Amino acid sequence: MSRSFLFLLLTVLSFRMAISQNQPFALYLEPMNLPGLGGLQSFAFGQDGGKWLIVGGRLDGLHRRQPFASFDLAGNNNKLIVVDVAAQKIWKASLSSLPLAIREHLSSTNMEFHQEGEYLYVLGGYGYQSATASKITFDKLTAIHLPSAIKAVTEGSDLNPSFRQVSDSRFAVTGGHLKKINDTWYLLGGNKFDGNYNPMGHNTFTQVYTDAIRKFKIADDGKTILVSHLPGHTDPENLHRRDYNAVPQIMPDGSEGITMFSGVFQPGADLPFLNCVNVDSTSYQADPGFKQYYNHYHCAVLPVYSESENEMHNVFFGGIAQYYDSAGLLVRNDNVPFVKTIARVSRNTAGIMTEHKLPVEMPGYLGAGAEFIPVEDIPQFENGVLKLDQLPKDSMLVGYIFGGINSTDRNIFFINTGAESMASGLILKVFLIPDKTSENRDIPEKGNGDLHLKLMPNPSKAEFSVQFHLKQAEDLTFSIHAMDGQLIFEEKLKKINTGENTYSPSIKDLNLNGTYLVTLQSKSDKASQILSVRP
Repeated sequence: MSRSFLFLLLTVLSFRMAISQNQPFALYLEPMNLPGLGGLQSFAFGQDGGKWLIVGGRLDGLHRRQPFASFDLAGNNNKLIVVDVAAQKIWKASLSSLPLAIREHLSSTNMEFHQEGEYLYVLGGYGYQSATASKITFDKLTAIHLPSAIKAVTEGSDLNPSFRQVSDSRFAVTGGHLKKINDTWYLLGGNKFDGNYNPMGHNTFTQVYTDAIRKFKIADDGKTILVSHLPGHTDPENLHRRDYNAVPQIMPDGSEGITMFSGVFQPGADLPFLNCVNVDSTSYQADPGFKQYYNHYHCAVLPVYSESENEMHNVFFGGIAQYYDSAGLLVRNDNVPFVKTIARVSRNTAGIMTEHKLPVEMPGYLGAGAEFIPVEDIPQFENGVLKLDQLPKDSMLVGYIFGGINSTDRNIFFINTGAESMASGLILKVFLIPDKTSENRDIPEKGNGDLHLKLMPNPSKAEFSVQFHLKQAEDLTFSIHAMDGQLIFEEKLKKINTGENTYSPSIKDLNLNGTYLVTLQSKSDKASQILSVRP
């Protein structure tokens, strides 16, 4: 997110919000918190048997500007994390028992990764290497057998049999994406970054963009990993991008594909790309007729395809962008700030792409470096695109958004001391309603269960009331968590009466400022809402 200038260019353009009257589906988000999970951003994940395995990433927020403080060792995630979100259980295991090369690779950030069956393949990434006493982009491909790795973490047994690794100079990439089309692997975009990050361009690092789509095949018998490289594509104009979103697609002809959305930086400007690149099994093509104004950096993305309509939809959740909407106006900010925008990019049967800002927003400046984790048994194509036509017509949980950077404001890059952002530990449930007459719902409009929780006012100035409904008199627990999962406040509410209730917590001395998760829990129900506190 480096900028080469210290001024703010803010242009307000006349703009009509692109929200069609006939939506292909509606969605809403519901927050939840798992105590002890902690915050994480720019990680890799796989899943098996209803459990997630989370690898690598950063424990802190936006990287600081000082080279000595940016991407420091204290912010490395040195643990394997297993999450059973349905059972609300968490297990963690140190990487210390693994060989040094695997341990250092899996402690890096911004890796490329892809799950193929029972294996999670993790490639590249930026982190510390003890042999050179420096930060590098790793040239490693590590294969993780998910069932045995998850079992080892949850049971506290030996991790080593679940991990294998190979080295290849062509895998030294960070900030790109690893995907598959049919049986061919694609390493798309990214860069090789070695040395200490320095936003002022001083001689503390080298950075080389791949400008490429690298293709290869993997033969893996569970013991030996054999990589066969194939001819790829090089394009210093259109493929010169990193930290973007590469999303699996079903193309208009029914074939598998990949679309590379936005990313940074344009060859001739220190700004994000607005176009996209469509990749199929034989070639690639930049789309000069489409401009994506929202969600320019990597964020959580939900891909959905309707076979009956031959329409491909991609929903982007928050993150960082050059543009955002303000009261129906498209605002351009060339400092490329954090945004709350949720937008859908759709491709029709003729291959024409359009962008639609949704009325629902993220509950804060969230999403950058987050991931969408689909429900494991949801109807989907081989490449992970959800099958819209096979989803039930009522509300359905399709996946979760986890992690990413939680920023306290839009523009913090030039004032970042490390306190202005953090890694988010929040989980957002994503519900989809495949009904064109439905309206999108925002988080504050959804009461969880029978509690019908509502915060008034929201945003607030550290004084607010909690409104809720009880079907029977019982004890409750009220809590406030920071977005990294840390418990800030908790109070037991005894023998609360049935019917409508109002509770005003005494939190004046907490000096709250930012975004928090407020939870009310009874023996049989639990409700959570996002609270924004402003001084």
